[in-house]
Amino acid sequence: MASLRKIILATRNHGKVKEMQALLAGLPVELVSATALPDTPEVEEDAPTLEGNARKKAEALHTHTGLPALADDTGLEVAALDGAPGIHSARYAGLHADDAANRAHLRQALTGQADRRARFRTVVALAEGRQVRFFEGVCEGRIIEEERGAGGFGYDALFVPDGETRTFAEMSAAEKNRISHRGRALHKVAAYLRELLIQD
Repeated sequence: MASLRKIILATRNHGKVKEMQALLAGLPVELVSATALPDTPEVEEDAPTLEGNARKKAEALHTHTGLPALADDTGLEVAALDGAPGIHSARYAGLHADDAANRAHLRQALTGQADRRARFRTVVALAEGRQVRFFEGVCEGRIIEEERGAGGFGYDALFVPDGETRTFAEMSAAEKNRISHRGRALHKVAAYLRELLIQD
């Protein structure tokens, strides 16, 4: 399907762009970040679900460019906080909070909590024509008390996936991508695109 030879990545998060490009690198597809295009619309992520926010971003970029668009929304869901921060993960400490502020806010919220179980959940939306397809990835783990590691972004320095002793921030990008929520969702995207491109 020739129209899928070029896909817009509907994110301005540099860390996400790098991960998405690495995870889809084996495909004969040109991946273009939204930041590389002029006048791309800012999309308010005000939907009540990850699916809704991913759809809004993908559809907005697809409408603006006429090209297929891939967008994700990711939430950190902490058991002791009833699933928070969830869809508010990127703005947990406030509308203009950075990653460090969000991590500090999470550590404070979990002060004294014995239950540290958490999971990352990513929903990727692919908008093309009149269709939007969804792909989900989940990574179970726990939140540690002190940050560890200099890699990654977001909450990576506080999250240890099940079966591991290291945080995402202590892993190489390749190690993280093999087991991460976004990696699992994008592996599904890659399989879907590969099947379509074989038929092209």
